[in-house]
Amino acid sequence: MSTIQSKFQKTNDFNEITYGRRSVKLYDPEVKISREEMTEILSEASRAPSSINLQPWRFLVVDTTEGKEKLAPLARFNQNQVLTSSAVIGVFIDMKNAEHMEEIFGKAVELGYMPQEVKDMQLSKVLPYYENMPASAIREVNMIDAGLASMQLMLVARAHGYDTNPIGGYEKDQIAEAFGMDKERYQAVMLISIGKSAKEGHPSYRLPVETITNWA
Repeated sequence: MSTIQSKFQKTNDFNEITYGRRSVKLYDPEVKISREEMTEILSEASRAPSSINLQPWRFLVVDTTEGKEKLAPLARFNQNQVLTSSAVIGVFIDMKNAEHMEEIFGKAVELGYMPQEVKDMQLSKVLPYYENMPASAIREVNMIDAGLASMQLMLVARAHGYDTNPIGGYEKDQIAEAFGMDKERYQAVMLISIGKSAKEGHPSYRLPVETITNWA
């Protein structure tokens, strides 16, 4: 392990993970995240909740020089993050995620998480419901779920000792096709850069609870 990487420490400190997270614009380009560790990060991020556990999020990990050079022009207002980070993770929704319903529920039964009769009921009632949902409704549900996974991914990254930045300013209508994905099926949610900050993100003011909350 390199000297740079050896100083990164995982943490279970909740306050450090939540209050220490910053949106970082410039990373140390010498820091690399192995695909083994990235797989671990994505696996932990995938523990996020989703509607009836259909897990509509899909990830595109851009961690090569060639991939970043292809991505940079599509995120022209955020090129520092793209080019200096260890990787950029494209978060997408799968508009046909219901195709995995049988696998998800079947595995839940096999592992003892779900009774067979619940699986049968879900498939008989929920699958036809999803198949007849308008695309706009599927997109709305999936976008919410992918947002939950995106936030979890950033917190998991912090727990692994890395910094992140969610990016919304990029060519959403071009990115899937640029990387060989079906743009009708896989729709962009956000980009998340990840690595070790070369310049720490600044703290930000948050509105008080009294301003953002109603009690009933």
